[in-house]
Amino acid sequence: MDIRSQYADLLPEIKEVVGEVIDSGRFILGPHVRGLEEELAAAVGGGLAIGVANGTDALILALDALGVGPGDEVVTTPYTFYATAEAIARVGATPVFADIDPQTFNLDPAAAEAAITERTRAIVVVHLFGQVAELDAFRELADRNGLALVEDAAQAFGASREGRVAGSVGDVATFSFFPTKNLPAMGDAGLVLTTSDELAERVRMLRFHGSRDKRTFEYVGVNSRMDEMQAAILRRFLPHAEGWNDGRRAAAARYRDLGLGKLLEIPAEPARSRHVYHLYVARSQRRDALAAGLRDAGIGNAIYYATPLHLQPVFADLGYRPGQFPETERASREGIALPMFPTLDEQRQREVVDGVRSALRAAAAA
Repeated sequence: MDIRSQYADLLPEIKEVVGEVIDSGRFILGPHVRGLEEELAAAVGGGLAIGVANGTDALILALDALGVGPGDEVVTTPYTFYATAEAIARVGATPVFADIDPQTFNLDPAAAEAAITERTRAIVVVHLFGQVAELDAFRELADRNGLALVEDAAQAFGASREGRVAGSVGDVATFSFFPTKNLPAMGDAGLVLTTSDELAERVRMLRFHGSRDKRTFEYVGVNSRMDEMQAAILRRFLPHAEGWNDGRRAAAARYRDLGLGKLLEIPAEPARSRHVYHLYVARSQRRDALAAGLRDAGIGNAIYYATPLHLQPVFADLGYRPGQFPETERASREGIALPMFPTLDEQRQREVVDGVRSALRAAAAA
């Protein structure tokens, strides 16, 4: 990722607004945080937004506000970053994993339904790599079973499917603005979004030690307030997010046009979807040899989630075994992230495709 190229032209403006924040002396939950909360809620399609310190805290606070806790189960995907399941465990609940759709890498609705028990309290669906999951199916599943639906949209700001924007369907949704995300801060920042006044108020209190007024404390909360500087930076970046996502989509289209799909299994994009390609994860049965060959050629690549969550040591006591989620484990063996960022140009993409071709030839000859 080249995370600086997309906002290089904006740096003078960013430095100016950071200077204004410094001069104001308002650094925590100030006017920029309030303005950003309103603007992000509008960008997703409405609701109430609460700025928090980071995306992991957003998940923890969302689950806590829903009342999820000890004795509860939460169904989610084993193929995602650890923070999703970590948040479930952090509130005292048990993560229950279900397999993924091999085409999109997202949680499979049928598999999720099979994992529901009488202890299930919520479903956390992750919009992985910039691709929105089957939100209509998950909304129906949650409603039919009396469950809360949480959208982990950390990797999917601006993505949509079947007219449903990431973050607009769940009882609560969470976002991360980590510097590599599609809408980046220059540090940690996160957001909780809901249409429920009650949930929104509880999250606001939980992010500040469970208090409304700094004097009376009604919940055991945390200190997870969004920094005013990060909010000011995000407000300057927000108008550019759609264009940056367009740049990522254009780069994905060029990979197809350059023939990458003849060499690798490239990301799928269902009809009426807007994949925003937070990561460009292709697949190869010779993934490890391909990764080594690309590294030798000086071409950036990365392996995401090589050990799926159900096989992580921290969850050993849950009793999951290798082979239990075959599509997840296959994705963990085969997935490789190739260069993807809004300013990625055709020349560099040709180098990537040529590098993939050469690395695969070398692997076949070995």
